[in-house]
Amino acid sequence: MSANAKPSEDVLADRRERAKAWFESLRDRICSAFEALEAAADPTLYPGEAGRFELTPWVRGDGAQELGGGVMGMMHGRLFEKVGVHVSTVFGEFSPEFAARVRGAGTDPRFFATGISLIAHMRNPHVPAVHMNTRFITTTLSWFGGGMDLNPTQDYQRDKSFPDSKAFHAAAKSACDAHDPSYYQRFTDWCDEYFWLKHRNEPRGTGGIFYDHLDSGDHEADFAFTRDVGEAFLSAYPEIVKTRMYQSWTEDDREEQLVRRGRYAEFNLLYDRGTKFGLETGGNINSILSSMPPHARWP
Repeated sequence: MSANAKPSEDVLADRRERAKAWFESLRDRICSAFEALEAAADPTLYPGEAGRFELTPWVRGDGAQELGGGVMGMMHGRLFEKVGVHVSTVFGEFSPEFAARVRGAGTDPRFFATGISLIAHMRNPHVPAVHMNTRFITTTLSWFGGGMDLNPTQDYQRDKSFPDSKAFHAAAKSACDAHDPSYYQRFTDWCDEYFWLKHRNEPRGTGGIFYDHLDSGDHEADFAFTRDVGEAFLSAYPEIVKTRMYQSWTEDDREEQLVRRGRYAEFNLLYDRGTKFGLETGGNINSILSSMPPHARWP
């Protein structure tokens, strides 16, 4: 089959199932890694019982027809103040208004989307918040998208030269370089552009990578890259948590964290494509809005 030939329905079904299985397996490994960190937290800094993920299945629509669904994974812990690791697989038809804005859906509103989405808000202000998602979408076209970005809440950390951000970017660059030497610069620039709070003229965090509509003509290569993004996240972020989780903090540190969380909430409600996509396609509201921080301040 040529790179530009439309795949058969059997090939598409196989691609969808393999992507779904990968996202679910990545979810399991991330949850396990986060629970291990939660269990290892110093009880003098983090009193109480270690948290565990609660997995809640949901279905899209009213159940009258099969439209997919997902599993919402939430943990409210002592180290991870609030973390969501969600997988979903949804399908059906876009509304005419939304279809007109989606690549490949203008003439045929049918779609399929599967992916993983993660956001962690940490109790310790010195441990940066983080976001990661990867997805596979088909309309009359098909593509991968996603990324990973670090969101420190303390001003002294909010620079790409800070060790945490350097390690995070190095992991992302390694994943990119294994596939295309142009990917990292393209995708990190895209990340900085995407996660920019226009109304405040400031970045949301210290970036990472962001990509969308990845359809190089080689599906297996694009899928391999998307898997490597997940692997890069899993290798980098838990190590950053381990580095910072034993630092103590002050009330001023907490105040700074809560103000930064407010900026995070502003971005997700005003600009985030994933939030808008989930709401437009009848996704699970609790899962979509679980990215909101548990506490925030607007001084």
